[in-house]
Parts: sequence; C-alpha cells; structure tokens
Amino acid sequence: MNAMHAAAAANDQETAAASALAFVREEAGFAQVTTLDAHGFPVSRSMTAFLEDDWSISLVQRNSHHRMSQMRRDPHTLVTWVGDPAPWATNERPHVFDIGRLPPRVVFVRARSVFMDDAWTLAVYEREVQRQRAQGHDRAPLRSPGQVREDLVGVRLEPHRVRLEGFGEGPRAFDWTITTTQGDS
Repeated sequence: MNAMHAAAAANDQETAAASALAFVREEAGFAQVTTLDAHGFPVSRSMTAFLEDDWSISLVQRNSHHRMSQMRRDPHTLVTWVGDPAPWATNERPHVFDIGRLPPRVVFVRARSVFMDDAWTLAVYEREVQRQRAQGHDRAPLRSPGQVREDLVGVRLEPHRVRLEGFGEGPRAFDWTITTTQGDS
C-alpha cells in the first residue's frame, strides 16, 4: 500500500469512527451487552452503556444483577449497538445472498470488565443522570450518594477491539485493536 493510499484509508477510518461515536450517542439507544455465564455460554441483554471517546464503556448497574457476577468471573465482554442503515448505505453487490435490505449500522466493542470504586461510580451516575434529565428523561428514580454506594456498581469496560459496520462505503467495515486507553471516564 503506498503512502497516499494508507493516508486515505486512515482518514476513512477516522471519519467512520467519528460517525460511529455520534451514532451511539445520538441514535442507537440501548446497547446489547454480552457476558459469559458459568458454563461459558454467551448471555446478552439490552442495557444502558456509555461509550467514551477512547472507546471504553462506562456502566452503572444494580449490584444484584447476575451480569455483575458473570463479569467478575470472566471479564471478557462484548458490547453492541445496532441501528438503521446509514442514509448513504448501498448494497449493490451482496457477497453471498441478496435479501433485499441494506445492512444496519453496527458498533462492536470487545472489552475487559474492570470494577470501579464508589467515587467513580457516583461520578458517572451523576454525570449521566444530569445529561438525561437535561434532555427531559426524568422517569428513572434519583438516588442519593448513599443509595448509589449501596445499590449500584460501576464497571469500566476497557476496549480491546472495535469493529464498525455500515459506516463506510458499500460493505466496507473497519476493525482495529486498542492496546491502551487513557483517562478515567
């Protein structure tokens, strides 16, 4: 690959990544979070998950959920956001089958679960509650700092690999491995 082609490919990935971050934050809604049960089988559920700029994911969940024990036992996690095809999407030459539909936009993040302390959990909880309430989403109960410490647990999902589908031209997908993340979202 020559230098000009490599630069164009990197720019395409940067554009796709920016588009995917905006899609998750503005359109996608719930994420599907997949953990592994005690027998090694994948278990998925829809839940709120907050994608950070470094591709890490912040979760604040009730401590009583089985997924918390699953993440403690095996920290390997997959988070997926799926939505409508991009307005520019095409599927003119399907690879194997033509089902008459455009491919959806999908963001996949393979990650490792890291349980966070009470201060981090409270900070993320307060940040997201304020953001949601500012948008008029006020049906979830407000918790005091003591209730957050008692009832909730914070998990930071450290990204390992990201895959984006539906953010490029035609069937093009983007994949990359993340070796480190920065900051404390």
